[in-house]
Amino acid sequence: MTNTATVQAPKEWRGRYFEDMEVGDVYRSRLGRTIEQTDNTWFTLLTCNTNQVHFNSEFAAATEFKEPLVNSCLTLSIVVGLSVADTSENAMANLGWDSISMPTPVFAGDTLWAESEVLSKRESKSRPHQGIVGIRTRGVNQRGETVVEYLRTFMMYRRSAPQAVSRFPEPASEWRV
Repeated sequence: MTNTATVQAPKEWRGRYFEDMEVGDVYRSRLGRTIEQTDNTWFTLLTCNTNQVHFNSEFAAATEFKEPLVNSCLTLSIVVGLSVADTSENAMANLGWDSISMPTPVFAGDTLWAESEVLSKRESKSRPHQGIVGIRTRGVNQRGETVVEYLRTFMMYRRSAPQAVSRFPEPASEWRV
């Protein structure tokens, strides 16, 4: 069967825009992410963190934790990443981070999910195609324990923004299969 007309996909997920966010909305990540010791070691090396509790098992064994801790900046980064599809895929800039807390340690083998709540939103006074959104997010492990919580404010595109267009390239040829 040959399809001679270009058919656009019926649905395309491009994230939420400013208009889609309402104060009180709660978003839970669809995916979880298991952290491996390799992730922890690489992140620690990439960020030049020389605290041995993250990469030296013998050193960590002598601490109260008895095993290497996952680098707290990696924990934060993974939870932020897990929240992006729901909250800030169409953000144009982070404006602030506040009240970051790490109430429970994370270890290799833990799986994390993100939950975010919209706390505030307002139109930008200087950028008509953008608005400002404030959220709180927490990372939760497989036991339901909160491992990180924070407040974040970001500037987000409206659907009318020139940047809010599909970037999928138009195929240069017809289907061949």
